[in-house]
Amino acid sequence: MFMRRGVLGLALAAGVALPALAFPDRTITLAVGFAPGGSTDITSRLLADRMGPALGPNGRVVVENRPGASGIIASDWLRRQAPDGHTLMLVEASSHALAPAAMVGGTRYDPVADFTHIAVVGTGPMIVVAQPNLPAGSPAAMLARMREGSPDALPFASSGVASMPHLSGELFANVMGLGGRFPHVAYRSGGQMVESIAKAETQWGVAVLASAAGQVRDGRVRGVAVTGLQRFPSFPDIPTLNETAMPGFDLENWFAVIGPKDMPAPVVAQLNAAIQQALGQAQLRERLLVAGVAPWSRPNAAADASAFFRAEVAKFRDVVARTGVKLEP
Repeated sequence: MFMRRGVLGLALAAGVALPALAFPDRTITLAVGFAPGGSTDITSRLLADRMGPALGPNGRVVVENRPGASGIIASDWLRRQAPDGHTLMLVEASSHALAPAAMVGGTRYDPVADFTHIAVVGTGPMIVVAQPNLPAGSPAAMLARMREGSPDALPFASSGVASMPHLSGELFANVMGLGGRFPHVAYRSGGQMVESIAKAETQWGVAVLASAAGQVRDGRVRGVAVTGLQRFPSFPDIPTLNETAMPGFDLENWFAVIGPKDMPAPVVAQLNAAIQQALGQAQLRERLLVAGVAPWSRPNAAADASAFFRAEVAKFRDVVARTGVKLEP
């Protein structure tokens, strides 16, 4: 190490230009703030497999699950890592738009100022899911059951406190005038959340579509309605809340790759290009759609990703302000 520093110092003093270090020079970690099996984990693994080849001979990307507090713990960890491009995170709206806006006391990190935004991966609606034996064959039938039934008999599940499913469930009840009526049960991932509904440990929830897609197809949970303004291509028979019981209801999740703040611009550009190359592959786009994620198709340079984050943080703050929904940590 002494010799390397000595040579570097002599070279700089003499004005000699040194060759740039190759990136990546070791395995890249793509952290996920949830347990395996949920939407973020599924998306991260599909992306990691295709990012690596685009990054050259050392381009190996491995997913590391760091679950806890809906991605908040992992996000706080990420901001303290070296900004060399070898430690990244796939985040969703839960930790980087919802929690800073809705959590009492906020988060220790600023979702805009404390990170480098690299690229948006995709978006996906939430889906209202119910235990198959619950008489909720349509949004209207489910709303009637929720208004008439005992609140204690209708606990709803989420993938964690301050997660998108948690906010969506609270918002769903709030729009109906039933805010705070139903017991909330938090799990560690979207996969665990949906499994709890399939086993009738809980009765309903508003899941990220990518977490529930397989269980809905298998009939283990009932897909009642999606939360976007339009039906999702891979589930054309499931209506939207907008077209049925709740006109104007529009709430979607999203996924993006970020790193610690102050990452070198050339490294950011190389990672962004690898992500865009991966998203350009028809096979990946098809697999994301089947999983319930619509691949990002709008401008997606790093500057676009930063603008997207700023807009989403402002949007969620507005939703929280209008609904009055607050989430206890």
